[in-house]
Amino acid sequence: MPDFIYNNKVYYNPVEFAMDRIGGTWKMPILWRLKERIFRFGELKKDIPHITDKMLTTQLRQLEAEGFIHRKVYPVVPPKVEYSITEKGRTAIPIIETIRNYGLELMEREGIKHKVKR
Repeated sequence: MPDFIYNNKVYYNPVEFAMDRIGGTWKMPILWRLKERIFRFGELKKDIPHITDKMLTTQLRQLEAEGFIHRKVYPVVPPKVEYSITEKGRTAIPIIETIRNYGLELMEREGIKHKVKR
């Protein structure tokens, strides 16, 4: 496949393009949680260990800009913001599930103990 340019960035294949949208340490865990229910910022922060406020904000903004999640702001004081998955975001869930299951299989083969959180 020939390389292509999207948003002033050169991509060499569709896998690279897809991973740029949902890859990295935090995007898939965020989408995975939003598949089941709507979360507020603080709830996501509490549910995803080790993520900083700044990183969570950055990842949420990127996912929103790409159309994978929706951000709903309520006009109340103090501010209330909720995050939900979009139809586009739902299309990534089977891919995330496959990668997750593969990771769990690799961990098991290597003898790595883990707790599975659905």
